[in-house]
Parts: sequence; structure tokens; C-alpha cells
Amino acid sequence: MAGSKEIRTKIKSVENTRKITKAMEMVAASKMRKAQERMRAARPYAEKIRNVAAHLSYAHPEYKHPFLIKREKVGNVGLIVVTSDKGLCGGLNTNVLRMSLSQMKNWEGEGKGIAVTAIGNKGLGFMSRLGANVKSHVTALGDAPHMDKLIGPIKVMLDAYIAGEIDQLFVCYTRFINTMKQEPVVEQLLPLSGEQVGSAEGHWDYIYEPDAKVVINDLMVRYIESLVFHAVAENMASEQSARMVAMKSASDNAKNVIGELKLVYNKARQAAITKEISEIVGGAAAV
Repeated sequence: MAGSKEIRTKIKSVENTRKITKAMEMVAASKMRKAQERMRAARPYAEKIRNVAAHLSYAHPEYKHPFLIKREKVGNVGLIVVTSDKGLCGGLNTNVLRMSLSQMKNWEGEGKGIAVTAIGNKGLGFMSRLGANVKSHVTALGDAPHMDKLIGPIKVMLDAYIAGEIDQLFVCYTRFINTMKQEPVVEQLLPLSGEQVGSAEGHWDYIYEPDAKVVINDLMVRYIESLVFHAVAENMASEQSARMVAMKSASDNAKNVIGELKLVYNKARQAAITKEISEIVGGAAAV
């Protein structure tokens, strides 16, 4: 059995760890509420522009944007992987990276080339170690997503699609369900189709001013950017929820460990007292 001093040191160490995990749990809970508010605030805009894109995909304007044209042969695929910059959030990043790796293996089995955009430090590190073709990346997004940081990496993929370097574009992120549940998903961004963006009741065309090409070009780019922004917002809300749950679990486990160590310490202390009493009694009897 370990000595009393060693056990006291272990108890102190675990108590200090529990203070840290408890503080991180409280911070994650505060950030989670703000992240959920941002995510919910972004949903109406995403839903509205999704409806507009649905109408546009069913319409027959004089100008057809390349994003709306399905290609007969798919030789190369683009993948945007959204992860967090920091760890300590349970299996959040592991699950989304596992799904990305599985999808990439399927594409490789079909003989398709893969280009990757990594959003988040964890995804960038994983793809670099994997030896993937990372065309663009962005890290250090902070606690809130900023469109100005995301536009550059997204534009690299959109330009590659227009240039014919990739024939499909997907995004992989963690969708927020509730505080206790988040699920990784892979969604197709390009090419767009009416079935993909959602059915719009009463399909109609639009009147464009000044020119259909200019309006549709800007609209399609904004649409893809809004989808990626929304994916990042969902991923951040999922990250803070997963971190809060993970830190709560760590705090609870530390509390259990402290209880067990204190029980061992009390037993060791009682054994030492009993031994001293026995020695005193034995010495008195000898005299």
C-alpha cells in the first residue's frame, strides 16, 4: 500500500485537475449558449437563400450557371472538412475525420482524385499527416465564425470547380442536434439540383436586373458561402456542447477518484495508528 504522503499528493493533484475541468465546463457552457444563438440566427437566411436556389434550379433562364450543370463524368472530387482548432471535446473531431477518411477511401476505390480544404487546425493536421492534396485551409477562427476568413479557402474550391479541376464538391461537418447529441454528416454542395436544395412549391423564374448572368453568378457564390458558413456555425455549436459534456464527465470522474483515494488514505492512516498502538501495548507488556 502506498504511503500516506504519496496518497495525499495524488489527492491534491486530482483536486487541482478537477478545478481545471470544472472551470472549462463552465466556460464551454457559456460559449455553447452564444454559439447556439449564432447558429439559430443564421438559419433563417440559409433557409431563404436555399428556397431561392431551389426556384432557380427548376427555372429555365437564358443563362445557366456552371454550378447548376451536372457533369456526365466525375473524375475529381473536392471535400471541405470542418473541424475545431482545439481538442478536449470528446469524439467530435474523431467522428468527422473518420467519416471523411471513409468517404475518401470510397472515392479512391472508384479512381477519383481528391482535393481537400481544411477548416480547423485538427482537420489540417490530420489531412497533412494523411498526405492528402490540401488546396487551401484556414485555422484560428476563434469562438465565432467570420465570413471574411472563410471566403478565401472556399473561393479556391469554387474556382477549381469552374475551371474543371474538380467535378463535385462536398462538405463534411458535425451537425448540432441537441446538447447531448451531435452527428457528422457529408453534404454535396456542387453541382446544385432542385432535389438537393429542397423542393420549392410553385416553382417560378425571376426577373433579373440589370443582367441575369451578373445576378446569378453573385447569388450562386453567396449561396455556397452561406452553406459553408452555416456548417462552420453548426460545428462550433457542436464543439462547445461536446466540450461541456466531456469536461463534466472528467469532473465527475475526478470526484470519484478523489473519493477512492481518500478511502485508501483513511485505511492507510488507520493501519498506521493501529500499528503504533500495538507497539506501545507490546512495549508496556514487556516492561
